[in-house]
Amino acid sequence: MDDMNDRTCIVSRKARPAEDLIRFVAGPDGMVVPDLKRKLPGRGCWVTADRVHVDRAAQRNLFARALKTSVTPPENLGALVDELLSKAALGALGLARKAGAVALGAAKVEASVRSGKAYGVLHAREASQDGVRKITAARHAVAHLGGPAIPAYKLFSEEEMSLALGATNVIHAAVFGRDAGKAALKRVSALETFRGECADKPAAVAMGTAEDVE
Repeated sequence: MDDMNDRTCIVSRKARPAEDLIRFVAGPDGMVVPDLKRKLPGRGCWVTADRVHVDRAAQRNLFARALKTSVTPPENLGALVDELLSKAALGALGLARKAGAVALGAAKVEASVRSGKAYGVLHAREASQDGVRKITAARHAVAHLGGPAIPAYKLFSEEEMSLALGATNVIHAAVFGRDAGKAALKRVSALETFRGECADKPAAVAMGTAEDVE
């Protein structure tokens, strides 16, 4: 890790890689603005990329001192960041779908897991235990045989997944390990981290075979 790329969280005061934090800037209206792409002009400050730290920064109004100007964080800053991360993840999934890096439907998802094409799996919140069971069994079987530990996420509703992926009644989806798929799962993982949730990742038997989402 290159320490030159580290930034200091204004809440914990700990240095972390920039990708593990969220940048904030002062907006022209004096409000704190999340800069997820880290491209907005002006002085920025950094907060560990989870809801707990963002809420704490807002509650303590740590932004004014860090940005060296009078700013006001929105009352719903944590919820706003969650919404932005969610939109970014769903948008990236839509691009992955257009790039042919997504399979839909329980049967296709299970097949892509067993064939080694799946890099990650998504289940809608409404997914039944029976619907998830076969896919979970396939993921664990692949890991048991020394294949990658394919993560599974349950972050979105059926409606959200259907709109993002341009289909109806999307309950299960597999994302392939192509560039667009990896980019989408990176966004999904960021949302999961922000919400303090943990993807289901089966443990691989052979050392060095688990392929975690970066």
